[in-house]
Amino acid sequence: MCEYANYVQGLILRHEGKIQESLEYFQTCHTLNPRNVNNIKEVARSLYLLGRHGLAIEAYLEAENVSNKPDWDIYHNLGTCLVHVNEHRKAKEYLLTAIQLSHQEASYVELAKIHLLENDIEGAIGIYNAALEWYPDSSKLATSLGLLYMTTGHHQRAFEKLGSALAHDPMCTKALLAAGFVMQNYQDFDIALSKYKIAAQFLPESISLWNNIGMCFFEKKKYVAAISCLKRANYLSPLDWKTLYNLGLVHLTTKQYASAFHYLSAAINLQPTSAKTYMLLALALKNLDDPDNAHHAFEQAAKLDPNDAAVALNYGVLLNSVGEREKASAQLRQFQELAERGSGLDQELLEAAQNLSLSLTKVNKNYLETDANEKCKEDETNDADKVKNDGEGSVDTHEMDPDEV
Repeated sequence: MCEYANYVQGLILRHEGKIQESLEYFQTCHTLNPRNVNNIKEVARSLYLLGRHGLAIEAYLEAENVSNKPDWDIYHNLGTCLVHVNEHRKAKEYLLTAIQLSHQEASYVELAKIHLLENDIEGAIGIYNAALEWYPDSSKLATSLGLLYMTTGHHQRAFEKLGSALAHDPMCTKALLAAGFVMQNYQDFDIALSKYKIAAQFLPESISLWNNIGMCFFEKKKYVAAISCLKRANYLSPLDWKTLYNLGLVHLTTKQYASAFHYLSAAINLQPTSAKTYMLLALALKNLDDPDNAHHAFEQAAKLDPNDAAVALNYGVLLNSVGEREKASAQLRQFQELAERGSGLDQELLEAAQNLSLSLTKVNKNYLETDANEKCKEDETNDADKVKNDGEGSVDTHEMDPDEV
């Protein structure tokens, strides 16, 4: 019958993960003192942790009615529960009320999550910026804002926020991974690897970490190290299709076409809507002397992403190699159209397109010269036959004059 003892026992059991048992103790507290707001809040919290969000909302609403003054914790938790029952509008209202009562970091984070669920990235960025005005030293807020800036393509702002997060917490693994990714995109692989090295001390089983380390080594042309890191990522998560895709890419680069085919096929089984995976599979099949299946793979890649210039170019190279020059020319024209519409194409692609164009031009020129020579030879033969026939006719049909005889 001791309210305080039951309350503390409930807290201890919840800390140990025994949520159902803790709920029973908090309900006992509520029975002993039904006007105590804290008892009702703890009952609602236990219901929320058990996934019974509807009952949790009812309990928090009861706590709101019992409370003598507005409590930000009640409004914050009401907003959190309403998100789980897909009532985003009400959830935002309660969270805004909680923020007006007390500018707590957790309320800002939950409100930003709702904006992200509604695909309102700009709204989420605004919420995080407002939160940072109250919590400028929060590495969590700065990291989340940096990641959103990366999503919108503002890499400079993203790097500034990630740098701010690392300045306040040099061991923030999320910020380290994101900063390493930004440096990796800027082709500064040594600095990226230095960030990943620190993160690896705290996240030794992170798939993304080993995947990115492997691709850094790949860009540095250290293929054995790249394969080793990627295989570690694959060991940690065998069903991660991006790791399988990267393994296929590295093996294709090292001319291990059978292994590349193996990894790319597995990646397609897990993610059958990736056009680039089909393109790499087609290249592996081409080098394995299987042009028919390479054709099918290229056609599927073009169907999935008709605006990918690399697919059109590589398909044109394959068609040219098997002697289908007209189709190859059509793919080259398609590549040129896509290149004009897009921007930032890799220099290697442009060089390959130029080589394909020269090859097609040379073949067409040789073909025309061959046709011209054959036609000339045919005309000469016809002229010779005509002369021969004319000569024979003069001899056979000539009538001798009797006087000359």
